[in-house]
Formats: sequence, structure tokens, C-alpha cells
Amino acid sequence: MLSKIFFTSCAWGISILSFWSFFMSLKKGIRHLKRLHQIPCSDCKYFTNDYRLKCTVHPINACTEEALGCIDFAPKYNNENNI
Repeated sequence: MLSKIFFTSCAWGISILSFWSFFMSLKKGIRHLKRLHQIPCSDCKYFTNDYRLKCTVHPINACTEEALGCIDFAPKYNNENNI
């Protein structure tokens, strides 16, 4: 009787820890995806959209997390000239 209670509680504990771990991993993954969607490269006029040379100014950092604070970012479309 005592062993049945022990093994049942262990099974429930492992199940709860597994679900908790899954949801924490999911939360971390969503946070990472939100950060990656903030990368401005595709909206920059220096972005070439070519896999060989993605950016003419910073080709190594293009489309990576290092590009989040790019000081050379220039919007593709200029609102003043409607280009």
C-alpha cells in the first residue's frame, strides 16, 4: 500500500515537472522568436536579399541578433520622396 502511494506520487511529480519544463521551453522559444522578428535588415536599403551578400555595409552581422542595434540602418522607402 505504501509503495503504491510512493510510486503514484513519483509518477505525478515527474509528469508535473515534464509539463512545467515543456511550458518554460515554449515560453523561452516565443520570447526568442519575438526578438528575432525585431531584426530590421529586410527593411534596410542596404539589404540585397541575396544569400551570397545580404548586406553591403555589414555582411557578417546581417540578419543576426547583432543587427538589432545597427547604426547604419536606413529605411528602404523614404517618406519624403515616396520612393
